[in-house]
Amino acid sequence: MPAATEFIALNIAVLTLSDTRTSENDTSGDTLVALLTEAGHKLAARELIPDDVYRMRAVVSNWIADPTIHAVITTGGTGLTNRDSTPEALRPLFDQQIDGFGELFRQLSYLEVGSSTLQSRCLAGLANRTLVFCLPGSTGACRTGWNSILKEQLDSRHKPCNFVGLTLAVAIPGHQL
Repeated sequence: MPAATEFIALNIAVLTLSDTRTSENDTSGDTLVALLTEAGHKLAARELIPDDVYRMRAVVSNWIADPTIHAVITTGGTGLTNRDSTPEALRPLFDQQIDGFGELFRQLSYLEVGSSTLQSRCLAGLANRTLVFCLPGSTGACRTGWNSILKEQLDSRHKPCNFVGLTLAVAIPGHQL
């Protein structure tokens, strides 16, 4: 898909999944909000809930059913502990999984945390024309995911292709929907 010539601001929802964080110390969620708004996008919604499969599915299902929300970014719950359940909760909602997202994230993360990146089960998919990106819970991982992948892929001007045309209900000149 060719890129658009003008920036198109997306409405992005942020969901923090944590049994220990609160709105006062959610540095990962705060970082994502700051980065997406700095890039020109709009914060459509924000929540912080415990790492619970059914609550996660309920929140994300409501957001992907809302045609005004173009993308969802989650932070947390992608590790290997008993409470980490983001992949199990959200993968069933995807119409299509974006396999390369997790692969690329782990490649980039390896440069920062070495082989510990193997414990990240971050993933992404497309659900009802809404992009869903599931990042690890650390602030550094959120910065890596945004700065190295999402910032470009959520910019309608990025060439040779980007994710924007997959989510918008209106056609972007040169994009195939």
